[in-house]
Amino acid sequence: MSDSTNELVNYRLQRAYEALEDARILAGASRWNTCVNRLYYACFYAVSALLIQNGSSSSKHTGTRSLFNRHYVKTGKVTKEMAQIYNDLFERRQESDYLDFIHFEESEVRPWISNAEAFIKHIETVIDSDR
Repeated sequence: MSDSTNELVNYRLQRAYEALEDARILAGASRWNTCVNRLYYACFYAVSALLIQNGSSSSKHTGTRSLFNRHYVKTGKVTKEMAQIYNDLFERRQESDYLDFIHFEESEVRPWISNAEAFIKHIETVIDSDR
């Protein structure tokens, strides 16, 4: 892997952890819909780091999700259960950002914070194992 690719992968992982921290801050302020947005983006940045490391990327969120599922989930490199965290947050983010009258509750969102953290850490281990 080239130095510039490695730098970009590390940058995306850093963005993932920053978005996760933003989600925690928003949770502390009971801003649940925006918290869901940041949780999704935290996972998205981790997935994009993984794809970049292996020479893939997409300009669309659906493309990133498709590449991830095709190259990592279907091949067993990432379990379906772990991938479900990212896929569910994709759907929840779509709802909260684009549909009217969607209001997530604390009881729904709180578990997603630790799930997103576990997902990011898992993706980081996959990245590290490929370095």
